[in-house]
Amino acid sequence: MSYFAAVLARTGAGWTGEELDLDGVEDLDALADLLRDFLGEGPGPALLVLEEDDEHLALVRVDSGVGLSEPRVFLSDRRAIQGSEVAAMLWEEAPVEAEDDEDEGTRPIAEPVGDSSLLADLGTPADDLLELCAEEGLLPADVLTTLCERAGCDDVLEQLREA
Repeated sequence: MSYFAAVLARTGAGWTGEELDLDGVEDLDALADLLRDFLGEGPGPALLVLEEDDEHLALVRVDSGVGLSEPRVFLSDRRAIQGSEVAAMLWEEAPVEAEDDEDEGTRPIAEPVGDSSLLADLGTPADDLLELCAEEGLLPADVLTTLCERAGCDDVLEQLREA
């Protein structure tokens, strides 16, 4: 599977970002450390935004300050854990049981999991995030663009995509 992953961090000078290669990241704790390092002394947060094969998106957030640094994770579809090493690494829970789809050729409804409120203070309440993920015809890249527009970092995301 191919993916686009980037870290976006709010610093004292505004938002900054960098595209990430997650091949060397072993687990969620290592990713959280990477996000914290990127954040530095900035006010935060640091976000991993990921979209994979136009199928699903993932968000990971760490905040600055003591006690706030536990990573918060959201996946737009829990089934991604089965087919994606990256999604499985981000979601450190027991494997999800595969369900047989009776209607072949029909795409089943996505099942978002995780902390859907992780962007509430950045302009996207939990209900809005879930609605965006469920909107028919809206690709994960489009959802990420909308989320970043609301947070004020869409220009950074677009620069990374164009690079």
